[in-house]
Amino acid sequence: MGIVPGGGGTQYLADRIGRNRALEVVLGADLLDARTAERYGWINRAVPADELDDFVDRLARNIAALPEGVAAAAKRAIVPTDLADGLLREHDAWAGQFVRPAAEQLIRGGLAHGAQTRDGERDLESLLRRLAG
Repeated sequence: MGIVPGGGGTQYLADRIGRNRALEVVLGADLLDARTAERYGWINRAVPADELDDFVDRLARNIAALPEGVAAAAKRAIVPTDLADGLLREHDAWAGQFVRPAAEQLIRGGLAHGAQTRDGERDLESLLRRLAG
């Protein structure tokens, strides 16, 4: 869309997969398959569709079986990264893109060509690439 991802996207992504891979993903704008996302650390695990329900059920039952307080203690012990400064930098980068003519042209063109529709969202990358080309 001619803009930097917002909503914490750059910060959470870099925190999960590292700066270099985050730059590859954001600037390359390609879709990643589940195996690559798992290898990069973007997702915890890629599970075949026919195994997903069993995996989730087993994980939920294991967590539910923990003694009281264990899950809360683990969450306190494994502290998330403080992303406050990065979120401010991301906001400034994201907001600064909307004033640029190229971003406005892509966004308006995308909306005119159905980017906000169900079909448009399913093919958003191709739609925006056609408009940018």
